[in-house]
Amino acid sequence: MSARARGLMGVAAGVAMTVTAGAFAAPALAGESGGGGHGDRHRATQKAMEAAVNENAPGVTVQAKDRHGPWNSAAGIGDLESNSPRGSHDHYRVASITKTFVATVLLQLEAEGELDLDDKVGEWLPGVVEGNGHDGDKITVRQLLNHTSGVFDVSADRGFQEKVFTEKFLEHRYDTWTPEEEVEIAMRHKPDFKPGKGWNYSNTNYILAGMIIEKVTGETYADEIRSRVIEPLGLRHTTLPGTDAAMPRPSSRAYTKLSDAPDAKNHDVTEFNPSVAGAAGSMISNSADLNRFYTALLRGKLMPKKQLAEMKTTVPKGGETGGRYGLALESVKTSCGTVVWGHGGDIHGSTSMALATENGGHALAANFNGPDGDWSAVLNAEFCAK
Repeated sequence: MSARARGLMGVAAGVAMTVTAGAFAAPALAGESGGGGHGDRHRATQKAMEAAVNENAPGVTVQAKDRHGPWNSAAGIGDLESNSPRGSHDHYRVASITKTFVATVLLQLEAEGELDLDDKVGEWLPGVVEGNGHDGDKITVRQLLNHTSGVFDVSADRGFQEKVFTEKFLEHRYDTWTPEEEVEIAMRHKPDFKPGKGWNYSNTNYILAGMIIEKVTGETYADEIRSRVIEPLGLRHTTLPGTDAAMPRPSSRAYTKLSDAPDAKNHDVTEFNPSVAGAAGSMISNSADLNRFYTALLRGKLMPKKQLAEMKTTVPKGGETGGRYGLALESVKTSCGTVVWGHGGDIHGSTSMALATENGGHALAANFNGPDGDWSAVLNAEFCAK
């Protein structure tokens, strides 16, 4: 599977992307601090942002938040047609960052005694995870959330890839996808491994998690996220759009190449039906809301200590990069040794990260309006520059 295919809903926060710095020149925006000239403290972050924009990630928007308050900034281009700059308060598609919200709801339900993370998936979704070696009666809810279930990733299906990751996407961008349809596609394949015997990032896991939320509560995962997280935290810029293809204002245009050909063009993919990502990655937010969410989460404001400890209990990730993954919460060690917690996300024309220190005292959320932004450099500049 190509890197672009892997990225629909899930570049997790430990994977660095390398680009040629400064390859796509654009006017830089001065950072806006919460007052008192604190933008000077983020000078290295601003420089990293300006260096990171390029032909395949024309603009970046960021909010950093620490004891001095919030600092909002942007660099590069938000609209290639008008050559207008990226906005420092843009909304964007957060992709797999949605997974942390989904996991939060399930952990809240566990705290309320409505389910147990060690319940079998088949108890809640009988007959759904079956076929070609899949057996929901042997997979736990916890294994869905930490990607140790072995359930095949729908994003790796060739037919799905053809409609979603090639130029045929332009014909199918407004198609509606149902969770049941995507799970059925995944069930056509063999599992990646036996439950608990490996690790593989699978968007199907969180499609199923969303279905379990609905089975437990009688409400959609989107409604539960709204009532349990968005409204209590006052996340006024965070939405779960369902099938609505539009983006709220302010927002920039989103760009991606739908081919690996040398002469492939950048397509404007701003509008599309986000049901293709569903509970695995359909959310829209902005950097301020994401920082508020992860700060509240890590400070224990969204669940009891027991559940937060479960969320932060990690398993080894597969692949050569190593790293560890919890329940939609990943720990990342910066170049200077600071450990931050959060998640990343990648969907058409949008690459995001949201991370915070363990006590929530220092947070960073960022988005590139293309697939190849070097947010690793931005992360290290913010948490490590003196």
